[in-house]
Amino acid sequence: MEVFFISESLPRKEDYALTSQIRRSAESISANISEGFGRAGSRDKTMFYKFSRGSANETKNHLIYGNLVKYFETENSQPIIVKIESLIHELNKIIKTLEGRG
Repeated sequence: MEVFFISESLPRKEDYALTSQIRRSAESISANISEGFGRAGSRDKTMFYKFSRGSANETKNHLIYGNLVKYFETENSQPIIVKIESLIHELNKIIKTLEGRG
């Protein structure tokens, strides 16, 4: 939700570029976690958690880019980046645990 709200301030010219990309990647994080959670096997779960981790990294990259081109204020985007980094850390632990099950 935070990514959606921060992206509302993006210029209109970014509607089909950064705005769309950042919203889709952010939404994909939770969608892939949900899909992974619903899977029965460790291999399937791991695959979707890895997809989620990829989307989290993509979202983080979009936020950093938004900072660099002055679309976002650092004080608004940095707390979101910190939350994403924490989520990536947690996903890494889950993936490691699932891969250990074989």
